[in-house]
Amino acid sequence: MKRISALIIALILALTPLELSYAASDSEIEALRGTKLYVYNWGEYISDGQDGTIDVNAEFEKKYGIKVVYDTFDNNEVMYSKLKSGGVSYDVVIPSDYMIARMIKEGMLEKIDFDNIPNYKYIPEKYRNLNYDPDNEYSIPFTVSYVGLIYNTKMVDEAPTSWKALWDKKYANSILMFNNPRDAFAIAQSILGMDYNMESDVAWRTAAALLKEQKTVSPVYVNDEVFLKMESGEDALAPYYVGDYLTMHDNNEDLAFVYPKEGVNYFVDAACILSGAKNKLAAELYLNFLNEPEIALANAEYICYGSPNEAVYTNPEYSYYEDELLYPEEGAFQTQMFKNLSPETLALMSTLWDDVKNYIPSGNSYASIFFGGEENALGADAEKMTAETVKYAICIGVFLLLCAAFLIFRFIRKKYRENV
Repeated sequence: MKRISALIIALILALTPLELSYAASDSEIEALRGTKLYVYNWGEYISDGQDGTIDVNAEFEKKYGIKVVYDTFDNNEVMYSKLKSGGVSYDVVIPSDYMIARMIKEGMLEKIDFDNIPNYKYIPEKYRNLNYDPDNEYSIPFTVSYVGLIYNTKMVDEAPTSWKALWDKKYANSILMFNNPRDAFAIAQSILGMDYNMESDVAWRTAAALLKEQKTVSPVYVNDEVFLKMESGEDALAPYYVGDYLTMHDNNEDLAFVYPKEGVNYFVDAACILSGAKNKLAAELYLNFLNEPEIALANAEYICYGSPNEAVYTNPEYSYYEDELLYPEEGAFQTQMFKNLSPETLALMSTLWDDVKNYIPSGNSYASIFFGGEENALGADAEKMTAETVKYAICIGVFLLLCAAFLIFRFIRKKYRENV
């Protein structure tokens, strides 16, 4: 089905002239022929000509005579670190929402001239002015999607309903986990009833303690390796993106997917232009090209993520038209979006993530505290204490008692001397 759709799209693209109106003149656009455009995107995140699909970058090169130099990354933090190091130079990048907010704040992105993006008309209001780019100046939505739980029906007896399945000792040594802190912490925060964007040190330490508890079931931390491991039937459970699940399911029909009851991350990946881009007009042409209905449809068919392009998701010929997993009914389950965190919280998260990754579990476990007590989630203030935070509290309490005892001793000694 997907192959047939791709061939139809390719035929339409070949026969349909693209007539657009740009702010840039024809001569300015023509002058870009022979130049290069450097694009930095997620792996497996653009239709590339495989299995009869459209090669989007090749079509752009054919249309404008601009060579696309294309590199990939596997998570936002790797992308950010590489760009921040200053050792590379790109024109276009496609980060996730919270990272876009961070890059805007740090002056890493260029404002887009939307007069050069006539296809922006296909992005409806519900995908504009979102919290990561409230004035709609720096980004154009590329995909929208959700995180959920993939499970192997040959290894998991019944459909899990909770993220706690990733802590179930029954599946020890067969559990995969995100190898990036924001997504991993969000799963623990969901179980604990927390806001993903809290700035409380205690809340983040509590979530870290829960992630350490997961080490007792020996999770394997993965990014794109999840495809091979789940498609091969090697592992039982993996948290990942619904669009990627659909790709995996094409290769292994034993896989199934659920949105856990505690809630999930809803996210937007968007195309941006990097500050100081050497070929900004070419970058704007590229962003506009990505939103051509035929090109956006080709990408949506290939990537299997939700499309924010109205010409795609309202098209009955689209393979995932009204798909209940990819385009769930609004309010069907709890969702949260990531926001940019303060530098202090980002530093704490990084430190705690290193602690989690390096943690070696002992015979003692946090399990009875997290899953065996009267409550499995934190209260409204999300700051109840776990074993680890209790330890800190006891130390602080002992210190304060000693201070108080010392002050009382000095007071008594002073009164004694006055009386003598």
